[in-house]
Amino acid sequence: MNKINVTVNKSHLITIGERLYTENLELLRELINNGYDADATEVRVSINKDELIIRDNGCGMDEEGLKQYFNIGSQFKKTNPVSPRFKRTRIGEFGIGKFSVLSNTDYFEMSTKKDGFAGKIVFNKKEWEKTQDDWALPFEKREPDQNEEDGTIIILRGLKREFDITAVENRLIETLPLKAPDFKVFLNEKELVPRSMTGRKMPFLEGTDFGIVHGEIIIVPSSRADASESGILVRSKHVAVKRMSFGLTPSQLIRITGEVNSDFLKLTSDRNDIMRDTPEFDAFKSVMDRIIKQVVDELDSESDKKENSRIKKAMKDVTAKIESALMKNADWCPPGLLPIAGGEGAGGAGAAAAEKEKDGEKKQKESKNEEKPKKKKKKRKPKLRQLTSSAMVKKMKIGQMNLALVLDHFGADGPESFLENSIIYINRDHPLYQRESGNKDRHIINIGRLICQEISIMSTPRNPRHAYDRQSKLLKDAFTDKNN
Repeated sequence: MNKINVTVNKSHLITIGERLYTENLELLRELINNGYDADATEVRVSINKDELIIRDNGCGMDEEGLKQYFNIGSQFKKTNPVSPRFKRTRIGEFGIGKFSVLSNTDYFEMSTKKDGFAGKIVFNKKEWEKTQDDWALPFEKREPDQNEEDGTIIILRGLKREFDITAVENRLIETLPLKAPDFKVFLNEKELVPRSMTGRKMPFLEGTDFGIVHGEIIIVPSSRADASESGILVRSKHVAVKRMSFGLTPSQLIRITGEVNSDFLKLTSDRNDIMRDTPEFDAFKSVMDRIIKQVVDELDSESDKKENSRIKKAMKDVTAKIESALMKNADWCPPGLLPIAGGEGAGGAGAAAAEKEKDGEKKQKESKNEEKPKKKKKKRKPKLRQLTSSAMVKKMKIGQMNLALVLDHFGADGPESFLENSIIYINRDHPLYQRESGNKDRHIINIGRLICQEISIMSTPRNPRHAYDRQSKLLKDAFTDKNN
């Protein structure tokens, strides 16, 4: 059987490598991660206009290790996923990162030392591309100095793009495993330190069939929200992959930051994204959906509490306006809701006088019937529905009737408001309520509208049109009258 050899053109291979990483920052991250995988405690990066130098004090490489390093697509880290000294889960997996580094620079020099071995390899792209058959790189073996420590030094010259130091610092802080123990990175002699965020912290740890998902989500105060930090940073093996929103709306996302780590996720070859169509991602997504629901509930609860405080302050004025409007509609006002003429509203002088009069009548009856004591009947308190922890319950006294106003979540498809016994329920999830709550004045008037709606129903109208007319009249008298 005849055979045909599969060959690869060097220039085409270089083009593939150049397109694997679109930014120099990703190349730099790749080289620093190599130091992490090699059990380095320090990686020092020096950037200037002409060259980039990365030094690490890791375990270094011997001659066999160098051969393995330049084996494009090597399975070494896949078959040896844990480092020998610190037992770190190695970041490298595909063995193609160093190939991309070679492709994106004109000159690459690596010096390494391990135990009694020291050597240097030089890659000059122009010289290397001159021949198609010779793939070897110049290698120089030497005797290590007596006090020379193990480790690796890489020098790059002729990079395709220039570095912005501020952008480099921000990107490395976000993407590197800086929270890992015994690992520090220095950029131009400045130590890179992970950022700490203020806010309500929600740590989590969940198990799946593939491994653990753990992290911390932070709800940032509105005053400190930063769009550049919003979203949840997904990490795999402590290295940042990308920020994700997990279905949060823009208004929710601006308040959310944090990280989630999952070592079992399958990543794209450049490690900048997650492969979605996998059972591992499905398990990860299932966990995050549950966590995000807790986050959204917390955001809603916080929002409800702020709204509760605002509404409670406004309700005294709203109640007075409605009471004043009821005085003008005494002919149909529900029994008990009509304020006493000349009174000052709920708890005012009129109400107090009425109470005194009732007390006097009561005492006269008691003196006549001292020998016939009667058992006091306990008033049944209206039962509240089961409410959420952030529900607002506000007592209202209109005229001589005690009412209760309850604001809570009853679902977007639930009624806008409803009445049970003497309790008026208002649905926070209703789309109209959601829309009006964005404006303080309209929000209060909308709540007043719903209270008037339920009062008009309490007045036993003849038909729906009659109820609407009464509600409209009550609203007009309460909120458009000059005296109100």
